[in-house]
Order: sequence, then structure tokens, then C-alpha cells
Amino acid sequence: MSRSSAVAVSSILITGARGKVGQAVLHRLVTAGLPTRAASADPAGLTAPAGVEIAELQLDRPETFPAALDGVRQVFLYPEPAGIDAFVKTAQDAGVEHVVLLSSSSVTAPGAETDPLASHSLQVERALTASDLTCTFLRPDAFASNALGWAHLIGQNQPIQLAYPDAHIAPIHSDDLADLAVAALTGDALTGRHVTLTGPQSLAFREQLAILSGAIGREIPLLRITRAEAEQQMTRWMPAPYAGSLLDLWAAATAGPAPIAETTQTLLGTPARTFAQWAAENVAAFNAR
Repeated sequence: MSRSSAVAVSSILITGARGKVGQAVLHRLVTAGLPTRAASADPAGLTAPAGVEIAELQLDRPETFPAALDGVRQVFLYPEPAGIDAFVKTAQDAGVEHVVLLSSSSVTAPGAETDPLASHSLQVERALTASDLTCTFLRPDAFASNALGWAHLIGQNQPIQLAYPDAHIAPIHSDDLADLAVAALTGDALTGRHVTLTGPQSLAFREQLAILSGAIGREIPLLRITRAEAEQQMTRWMPAPYAGSLLDLWAAATAGPAPIAETTQTLLGTPARTFAQWAAENVAAFNAR
């Protein structure tokens, strides 16, 4: 791991480089031999491939922006509205030419401006759109890895309690997101586009649990609960407005199969990874601990 202060020529800055998608993007770019800088709010805790510069970047602390953006021409950006105006200005001053934003499909929904989940990404999109930067917005729907929220209960053979077990989503694999982000950073086909992304298949929550059950080789009990009970559980680990927003989303999603948007198949010509593939790769996370 390199902590050299030398500026890489035309570097690509990866924000959120400790996250699953950020790590995957970073490793793909390094494998391709591209000069890359990894950024994190906690650079001491960041592991990066040999030769990669590491920078401190806290997206709500503008004083960390200049050093992280020095010499950078492209940015893979996680959305953080708190410091976005300062980030945009610093990026323009530093000569950044292109930003690939990991946004959210929720920004296209009615009421996105006031929705606590959607507005987070929407504010960032609007600040970038108003700038002189070329911007590519990747708008994924639900992540396959959201199923890890069930891991502890499944590992303990406890029932999964859901208010809307028949809510449909089309979960996207994090490696598909990484492939699309790298394509946006290294080619022209996605440059400047605003792309809604899903996995290849609509699945109700109960269907996801059945797939996980098959992967781990044992039954996963499912218990339907009321919305009020679900909200009470969820507010133990997230703000009440976020819980309400998610429950509204899932209630609406019981109407039928989720639409399939763009995938790696339609955009890159490569088969989109399925939820079953994700489940097989993550069996260990659902084992008893």
C-alpha cells in the first residue's frame, strides 16, 4: 500500500473506497493499470492494492477536498449532500472533468424532493447537474446485499418478520454495479447518461428467502407482521422517517413484479448476475455464529 504524496497523472479518485462497490471498482481499475487514488474518511483503516495512493476524504468536511482532488480527472462519488456544493467547486478548480455518481433509482419517484431517502441522492444530482462537470448518474434499485440484514436472524434460526413479504424488487449484484462504474470511467458509452439499474429478475421478499433457503440447505421461517410492528422494529436502527419511507416503498411494491430497467446485459452485453448467484456466494454470512 502506497501513501506517497506524489500526484498521479490524471488519477481516478474512488470515494467510499472501503465499501463493497468502491473496493470492487478500485481493484478493477488497478488491474487495468490505471492510476487510481482511494479515498476514505478513515484512511488508516483502508486497505488498497500496492501502488494506490490513499487520501483522506470526508464528504461533509470541505477542508479534506483539495488534497484528495489534486491531480484527479475523474471521480467515482458516493452521494453526500452536506458538502456537495463545496465539493463541486473544489473539483472544478482542481480540473476534474467527469464524475460518476452512485445515486439511487428513488430520485425518479414522485415526491423524491421530500422523501428522506430519495432527497439525499437528489440533492447531489442537482448540484452536479448545475456544475460544468460531465456527470454520469448510476441509479441502482435495491442491492442484493440488502439481504444481509437478515443474516443474524437466519444464522440463529429465528423467523424473518416482514410486513410486506410479497413486495417485489429486482435486486442488483454489487459486482454488476462495479462493472458498470468501471465502464463509465473507462469508456464513452455511458458518459453523461442517467441510467436506472436493476438486477435481471423481479423477486418478492418471500422468493428471496426461498432462494436463500436453498443456498444454505435449511428452511427459513417467515412471519408476517403488521406495519406498526415493522416500524417499531426498524426505528431501533434507523430514523423514523427513513423507516416510514421504506415501508411506503414496500407497500407499493406489493402491486406486482418490479420493472426491470437497464442491466449489464443491456448496457455491456454481459449477463446480469442473479440473486441466486449472490446467495451462493454469501452462504457463509447466513451460517450460525
